[in-house]
Amino acid sequence: MILMLYLLRVAFEVNNNLTTVSGPAMFGTESSLSMFLNTLTPKFYVALTGTSSLISGLILIFEWWYFRKYGTSFIEQVSVSHLRPLLGGVDSAPPSSSGPSAGETDSSRQSVAECKVWRNPLNLFRGAEYNRYTWVTGREPLTYYDMNLSAQDHQTFFTCDSDPLRPADAIMQKAWRERNPQARVSAAHEALELEDSATAYILLAEEEATTILEAEKLFKQALRTGESCYRRSQQLQHHGAQYEVQHRRDTNVLVYIKRRLAMCSRKLGRSREAVKMMRDLCVFQLMKEFPLLSMFNIHENLLESLLELQAYADVQAVLAKYDDISLPKSATICYTAALLKARGVSDKFSPEAASRRGLSTAEMNAVEAIHRAVEFNPHVPKYLLEMKSLILPPEHILKRGDSEAVAYAFFHLQHWKRVEGALNLLHCTWEGTFRMIPYPLEKGHLFYPYPICTETADRELLPTVFHEVSVYPKKELPFFILFTAGLCSFTAMLALLTHQFPELMGVFAKAFLSTLFAPLNFVMEKVESLLPSGLWHQLTRI
Repeated sequence: MILMLYLLRVAFEVNNNLTTVSGPAMFGTESSLSMFLNTLTPKFYVALTGTSSLISGLILIFEWWYFRKYGTSFIEQVSVSHLRPLLGGVDSAPPSSSGPSAGETDSSRQSVAECKVWRNPLNLFRGAEYNRYTWVTGREPLTYYDMNLSAQDHQTFFTCDSDPLRPADAIMQKAWRERNPQARVSAAHEALELEDSATAYILLAEEEATTILEAEKLFKQALRTGESCYRRSQQLQHHGAQYEVQHRRDTNVLVYIKRRLAMCSRKLGRSREAVKMMRDLCVFQLMKEFPLLSMFNIHENLLESLLELQAYADVQAVLAKYDDISLPKSATICYTAALLKARGVSDKFSPEAASRRGLSTAEMNAVEAIHRAVEFNPHVPKYLLEMKSLILPPEHILKRGDSEAVAYAFFHLQHWKRVEGALNLLHCTWEGTFRMIPYPLEKGHLFYPYPICTETADRELLPTVFHEVSVYPKKELPFFILFTAGLCSFTAMLALLTHQFPELMGVFAKAFLSTLFAPLNFVMEKVESLLPSGLWHQLTRI
């Protein structure tokens, strides 16, 4: 490209030099240009094409690095951000005086809600699971952003304004703000030396216990202390705002302890005991009107435990209660509903037979349920089908994102494998979802458009050092990266050919330039034949 532009500039200079001669002499451009080209050595062409190949290669490397880091082309971003306003490409229409419509308001509210980071209902124990993984592999499974969110959650759940009035609670209030794990553990032991503290036992169970049995023992001690504090604050909650705030904190602590005890029972194989505890917690959550209780999403723990017991009727009953249009969806709800419908047809499903006779009503319902689940979170199938390796789930997830897919598949892959043919049905049908939503960022089918914020948040939540974050929709390479790659390859090939075959490439350059200027010469000859012979000479003198 640079070679062509350079030759055109040379031709333009030759034309300018010839404007001082008479009209007929003006049209000897081709012979004059050939004479100029004969004076250039092959080294000139090699240097020119080699330099252009080097420059386009550097541009290609920079564009690729920028695209991998920021997900967009630098040239396109500069064009849209700086050049387009100069060219008048920005919409200058005055803003409407009327507010947004109800549909737009609901859509924006839904988009914000879907980009919100949620606490993982099935998050693992730091000491007994995350730290053991670090000891074995030397890898950190949690990111700083994820742990910082957990620290904020702990301060919200386990502290209140009246804590400074009690020495042990004052120590724990500082402990939850500590970044150093050893400092937190030491503060918890210090608080227990003063008095029994439920939050101190929670911290030790989460971070110091190295096995689930040790964690369960500490949580049982926390339960005894937590129930005592809850009963005491329940009696005093109407005596003032300070007591009401303390009762809310004690309620959060009690629910958290019982939920983690239920998870300990589930991990230790006592699934029926875990289900009973989780059912009691769901009833308790419905009775209490505290907004923080809904953040625990205990029904997702219940669904996983019921699936372990293969109590599919009970799973369906829980889904009927929580798979409601007015409640926030999750991958657990959508994919569990798909699993139950696939369970009725997957054992006899055959893609060859289905293509011959068509899908039955039950098979159609199962396929539609799979499409619904894939539309909600398109990252899950690759983990369930083991097309992508799993990692430990983070402590926080982004709904419809890769972090939620990792958390769901980590605990539910075994349930899909247990249902005969379920993964085969998923394998045969999940990609059909994308034909129904060709532009997922602009318009959805059963849900709102896929939020564009998921990739950025997932990169903060997941350890990208050893995990490749799944991106949807898959970003295609920008045009300018492909263009610079082609330009670099083309000019490098020209430089190589010119170096190897200088005479032949010289003939090719002359022939190419002659062909390029042939239409111009033809037009100029026609113009000369139509104009009087002396007119062009007079114009050149002017």
